[in-house]
Amino acid sequence: MRIGLLTEGGYPYVSGDARLWCDRLVRGLAQHEFDVYALSRSEHQEDEGWVPLSPNVRRVRTAPLWMAEDDEVVLGRRARRRFTEYFGELAAVLCGGPGGAASPAAGGVPSAVGGLSGGAPTSEADRFANALYGLAELAREEGGLRGALRSEAAVRTLERACRAPGAHRAAREARVPDLLAVAAHLERALRPLSLDWYEDDGLGTVDLCHAASGGTAALPGLLARHFTGVPLMVTEYGVRLRTHYLNAPDAPPAVRSLLAAFQGRLAAEAYERAEVVTAGNTHTRRWQERCGADREKLRTVYPGMDARPFDEVGESPDCVDPYTLVWVGHVEPAKDLVSLLHAFAEVRKQEPTTRLRIVGAPAGPEGAAYLGHCRTLAAQLFPDEAEGPHAAGDNPVSFEEIGGPELPAVADAHASGAVTVLSSVVEGFPVGLVEAMLCGRATVSTDVGAVVEVIGGTGLVVPPRNPRALADACVALLRDPQRRARLGAAARARALELFTVEQNIEAFHGIYLEIVSHAPVRRVLLDGAGAPLPFAVPAEAHVPVRWTAASPRLAAAAGGGWVAGKPVRATTPVPAQEGA
Repeated sequence: MRIGLLTEGGYPYVSGDARLWCDRLVRGLAQHEFDVYALSRSEHQEDEGWVPLSPNVRRVRTAPLWMAEDDEVVLGRRARRRFTEYFGELAAVLCGGPGGAASPAAGGVPSAVGGLSGGAPTSEADRFANALYGLAELAREEGGLRGALRSEAAVRTLERACRAPGAHRAAREARVPDLLAVAAHLERALRPLSLDWYEDDGLGTVDLCHAASGGTAALPGLLARHFTGVPLMVTEYGVRLRTHYLNAPDAPPAVRSLLAAFQGRLAAEAYERAEVVTAGNTHTRRWQERCGADREKLRTVYPGMDARPFDEVGESPDCVDPYTLVWVGHVEPAKDLVSLLHAFAEVRKQEPTTRLRIVGAPAGPEGAAYLGHCRTLAAQLFPDEAEGPHAAGDNPVSFEEIGGPELPAVADAHASGAVTVLSSVVEGFPVGLVEAMLCGRATVSTDVGAVVEVIGGTGLVVPPRNPRALADACVALLRDPQRRARLGAAARARALELFTVEQNIEAFHGIYLEIVSHAPVRRVLLDGAGAPLPFAVPAEAHVPVRWTAASPRLAAAAGGGWVAGKPVRATTPVPAQEGA
């Protein structure tokens, strides 16, 4: 089977978001071939290079989202008219305005968008899809639309859509800077329309497109499905619309509204066209359903983690110091270390010998500033126990990083304490929590994101931004070593059952086979005389099982032939018999 793996700012780049799980997936499915189609987010990311590729990666094709390349395509009069109509219809959907024939967003041009001619009533989802694929077909015919999407005409078309009767209030109040910001974002998000990835020598040669995230990464898969009929699968460990709400709280209302509408429409279109949509946890799955995903298409596939680095600590869960709390992660405001420090002050009042180790590096400039603030706060909360914010001698709070002589690995950080604490106010899938569970550590966590789903009763969960509750839970576990041991053992067993790389790979492998088994044959193989060979590559040719002759009784019941034996370990697939 040949898989087209679609990424945005992720694999195969060294600093990619989904680098680890994509690399593990590709290496774990060595019996399949992978074509990687990657969209990069920055020049720095490209300069850092790629991770070492697995031998079953057949080729890699990349395109930048950070650089505004000029395709030098000059649209003729007819093409400009079509572009204005398609882009105007798309903008009208985002603004909540009317569409169809003589749409105001299209400047009064009679509609030529497929399915909209004659003013036929259609849903907003259909209008968005027709406009999107209309732009894609125009880009394919003309050789690209980068220049058109950055043109003044595009901004004016967007402005007409915002000023049209029926547009929602936030769109009507958009100012010129807002329109420019939205137009620039749409141009970046729609750059895959102008790529040459959708021909017979590109995504048309794969058996399945697997988008490693939603949003722009799924757009090439949608276009491959539209042009060549390749089935699409979408995996999300974080919903793009949720990320937009979290990352752009200070943007003007018009910008937030229009971009949220675009992300929502694109997500709904990807969910509609995909054969299967997988979520990394139930929290993400609920967001997908809210954004329009059909419940029948949804699967939950937890992120896979390599359990081997944690085996030594997990199998011998004795801690170095039974009166030490440990926090491990990237330092940033969303982790709410301020509440953790206030909670630790309460813990010290009840258990004066307790210490707190904060282990992690700052996440960018904002994280560095936040780390400095936390150091200062720790010095203020414990003024009699340290000489300054950088003191580590008598200070009960220490700030450390992985890689030193005391904590060379993440497992060593969790092993250095009796209880691992998570104090976040925003969290997706809590990877650090799973690491603690693999180490056999009892945990105290805030009820955010997928924490409750991951913990599953093997740790204590408290409300976020509640230092008193966090402190009480920590004290309860510090005073009860037997309970800590029970919870730690149960946590490790749960993590090994649900959150390992092997579980993740096996789940995706099964979904791949399920999708391809229901997909129509798109390429007909011919024999030497030019006659078609409909069974030249049977499905079992790529399934690593041993095929044995059926007994007479089974053969008669099955109509004669062969039956599959029990699955066994195989280093190579069973070869296909030509003309079988």
